[in-house]
Amino acid sequence: MFTGIVEEMGSVVSLDGGRLRLTCTDVLSDVELGASIAVNGCCLTVVDWDAAAGWFDVDVTEESFARTQLGDLAVGDPVNLERPVRLQDRLGGHLVQGHVDAVGVIVQPAPDLKVKVPAELNRYLVEKGSVTVDGISLTVVDPARDGFTVAVIPHTCEVTTLGRKGPGDRVNIEVDVMAKYAEKLLAGHVDDPGGEARS
Repeated sequence: MFTGIVEEMGSVVSLDGGRLRLTCTDVLSDVELGASIAVNGCCLTVVDWDAAAGWFDVDVTEESFARTQLGDLAVGDPVNLERPVRLQDRLGGHLVQGHVDAVGVIVQPAPDLKVKVPAELNRYLVEKGSVTVDGISLTVVDPARDGFTVAVIPHTCEVTTLGRKGPGDRVNIEVDVMAKYAEKLLAGHVDDPGGEARS
């Protein structure tokens, strides 16, 4: 579980099939084999590292490549990195699983960021609700029929990849898991879109 507060930007060193090597500094301070690190909002497992040299390796499955924008990455590209939240940490963002729901497309760059997302995610986007874009916890300003807008502060542009993204760039989207649980729990107790109550 993560918070969507990016700890640092790393960069891609190499791509070898499903093996991805990333440079960084901060997130390696307490790393161990099998540790989770969110890379652009996608929870991945550390399989090798060298803290002194400042790199770590993760294996990316075909499923992860298919459901995220990790396959778009090239050597030198920056990435957002975050370690899992600890019980004693402050929850500065919101509860983020690191399980990407879909890939969105930037329509308008930060600071007035507009992202187009698949229609099936629209029901989870509400004004002042939370959404994760490339692992960054953001607050929805305006949910639209085909996506949403957020206001990105200068600090976030500076310390995350959002300051480098432009129209047409693909980004990982994770909607608020609490909304998905609420929908699941209420599914048998509310009217369906056709107006017939479900029992």
